[in-house]
Amino acid sequence: MTAGSVLISGAGVAGPALALGLRRRGFAVTVVERAPSLRTGGYKVDVRGAGVTALKHLGVYERARAVDVGMKQITYVRRDGRPIAALPADLLMGRRGDDIEVLRGDLSEILYAETAADVEYVFGDAIASLHDGPDGVDVTFERGAARRFDYVVGADGLHSATRKLAGLQSGFGWRAGRSEGFGDVPPEHLGAYISIFSVPNHLRIDREEIMFFRPGRLVFAYAMGPHRPAQVGMVFASALLGHDRRDVAAQKALIKDAFAGMGWEADRFLASLDAAGDFYFDSLAQVGLPRWSSGRVGLLGDAAHCPSPASGQGTSLALVGAHVLGQHLGEPGGLEEYERLMRPYVDKNMAIGKKMAKDMVPGGRLAITFRSYGMRTLKYHPRKEQVIHKILAPMYEAANAIAI
Repeated sequence: MTAGSVLISGAGVAGPALALGLRRRGFAVTVVERAPSLRTGGYKVDVRGAGVTALKHLGVYERARAVDVGMKQITYVRRDGRPIAALPADLLMGRRGDDIEVLRGDLSEILYAETAADVEYVFGDAIASLHDGPDGVDVTFERGAARRFDYVVGADGLHSATRKLAGLQSGFGWRAGRSEGFGDVPPEHLGAYISIFSVPNHLRIDREEIMFFRPGRLVFAYAMGPHRPAQVGMVFASALLGHDRRDVAAQKALIKDAFAGMGWEADRFLASLDAAGDFYFDSLAQVGLPRWSSGRVGLLGDAAHCPSPASGQGTSLALVGAHVLGQHLGEPGGLEEYERLMRPYVDKNMAIGKKMAKDMVPGGRLAITFRSYGMRTLKYHPRKEQVIHKILAPMYEAANAIAI
């Protein structure tokens, strides 16, 4: 006997996490993923507070902790590469207790491995249409045969196709947890773009993250060991661009234009850009919706409430949402209860994401000078732990703003 059938769109983190919880309750679960295979590697992500609790409930925390990236230090450098300041990574990034930092692909692989035996995964396909009726959701696919499911959940990210097909479009910005009205409105741009890609580790970075700021621009690089590839991130302030988000060549051209001649190692990183097979580019953006479900169709993770990469909380929100939805889907009013429980937690983290996005890229030389001075003197401050704790207190509160 099964509790019903569920189709999940998206095999990143949120989708397999939800699949894990639903299978334990007896649901027949299918996960459809547009990519031809599971996406491995990728950038590092934090799991904090309630996100850690969710991993423990899912039974995979110890495996996730075993692949913690173990970052030791964050170093700020000048244009010529000389260090301005170096501080412990856990202190500066606000990790404490059981909080972990892992590669997104590693976490995805752990969740996939835990579910692959009894969850149907369909790679290289996507939902083409949805018809929500009284007896289930009729789904057509771009490649596969049409099928009916009791529920459909979109866990397909910032630019969710499920959100559009279900008519759950993002509104005109996030205001106290609610946005006004519907319509084909894009996610809310927060004033910057981010790109992440792999390069040869010519600096022999070893579990260190190096940061270099210029007005309106940030370059950072980190690696898991001196003989491992380095991940480079480039963030630049910009109004909303009119580029085609599927045109990778155009996106790479934008990065080259924004960072050429910036200093430090920027030009050398750009020289490796065209060869990078894992190039990522997108807006720092948020998704704020008046509701996360319609009938038998619901949304999860970034598809429902993307807080932006600047928040450092997207993965935790996805894991907590998967745990909560996994407990309530299929019950009378289950989708509404999932939203009721999650809204306060999401609201606090959306606010953190908006603030972090503003702080991520300094606007001028004075701001950079002030930041550099603060980092340089903080190392010698006799109460630096208390200073950092006070600065990061709102993030701690947001990370633990739900009891699960």
